Amino acid sequence: MALDLGLQSASELARRLRRRELSSVELLQHFLGRIARLNPALNAVVVLDAERALQRARAADAALARGESWGPLHGLPMTVKESFDVPGLPTTWGFETMRDNIATHTALSVQRLQDAGAVIFGKTNVPVAMADWQTFNPIYGTTHNPWDLTRTPGGSSGGSAAALAAGLTALELGSDIGASIRNPAHYCGVWGHKPTWGVVPQQGQQLPGMGCVDTIDIGVVGPLARSAHDLTLAMDVLSTPLRSFGPLGWQPAAWRDAGVPAPRLRVAVMADDALAEVDASVREATAALVRFLRDSGVAVDEQARPVDSVEAWTTYVPLVRAALIGPISDAEHQQAVTEAAKWPADSLEFAALHWHGRSLSHRDWLRLEEVRSKLRRQWTAFFERFDLLICPVATTPAFKHNQQGWRWERLIPVNGRGQPTTTSMFWAGYTNLCGLPATAVPLGLSPEGLPIGAQICGPVLADPVCLRFARWLEAEYRSFVPPPLAT
Repeated sequence: MALDLGLQSASELARRLRRRELSSVELLQHFLGRIARLNPALNAVVVLDAERALQRARAADAALARGESWGPLHGLPMTVKESFDVPGLPTTWGFETMRDNIATHTALSVQRLQDAGAVIFGKTNVPVAMADWQTFNPIYGTTHNPWDLTRTPGGSSGGSAAALAAGLTALELGSDIGASIRNPAHYCGVWGHKPTWGVVPQQGQQLPGMGCVDTIDIGVVGPLARSAHDLTLAMDVLSTPLRSFGPLGWQPAAWRDAGVPAPRLRVAVMADDALAEVDASVREATAALVRFLRDSGVAVDEQARPVDSVEAWTTYVPLVRAALIGPISDAEHQQAVTEAAKWPADSLEFAALHWHGRSLSHRDWLRLEEVRSKLRRQWTAFFERFDLLICPVATTPAFKHNQQGWRWERLIPVNGRGQPTTTSMFWAGYTNLCGLPATAVPLGLSPEGLPIGAQICGPVLADPVCLRFARWLEAEYRSFVPPPLAT
């Protein structure tokens, strides 16, 4: 059965636009119609710019009729995360105090999409400060998961993933410092790519008064989509592969891709960790993938580990806390310190709470950077033995909405026991700490009918290898399956 236009891949839609099998205006109006019908239940697209988008779509159609091409995304309607600046539209990050902040400039990554021909017609919802794996805020309200409206779509690019899964947009632009691309992709059954740190510009995704955003530690900008092919298409537009901002500053670099066929790649799989116990439903989906890989001739090692988990986590937490933008109240900081005292000093929870809202001293930063340098060397040695690492994105599928109390007080069921929602951050930081690329791919559905994904991780600048493996899995293992709400 043919998929509705709104559920087809961006690559297919772009091809049909180039061949003039449909017009940009027609496609845009189709998405706007789906938004009118489905978005009231989802609340994923929270800002619409329909009139300006229709003008640009008409111009795109006219240009194509004259034989002109604006680029690989010519006339493709798409949305972007609310945190990206688009002139004339609000950029609030979910802060009530930023309700009236109207952008006057275009974020550089948005500009690259537009220069490639994209038609930006709206923005998707985010949590406050983009600091949650749920998506709700006092300005736009709560976004729901299209697979189960009682559950979170993830965060912080939760509106992005929900809109894609429901067929409300062709392509999305998100950001990731704590799995904010990969987590919503996993929860909503779509694809997302967290690039190597520094290869996609962040300028224009910042609060007023903040400069030099591209030097922010750990955080990246990247695409979400309904296909791994779409991620590749978007990364070709967004990335700056010839120059990379590394630990020694701007330096020449090149994409790493030897072109080895996917079945011949050496793959390590890490399905669980004592620091962040993974639910059986996620482990079983990973085990099914391992069986498929081995049946396909892929060399899989389930015992290899690149770095020490405790060392990676206790280094990631303070560095990501220092890098996160957004005010932390004195009350929240004090509550975190009080809560930390209840946990063992070597526990995941203690580390997360102890550093909540703290600013690092230069001495602290140097000490942590020394550890990170050691971990980088260990990752480099690991990727001399393996081409890719596959591991979970989170400890569970999407959980029920829970907006009560502090984030670390909210528990989700993992193998019959309560686990703090913040524990899943371990899987975010495992690759984020050292700026490694990671592609989130869907694997299947849980017994409850919820999407389960995994992340394909590679060495620095091996984004093309991660994406090529993801395209192979899409073709041979699992392609996009829309939620019942979207069909």
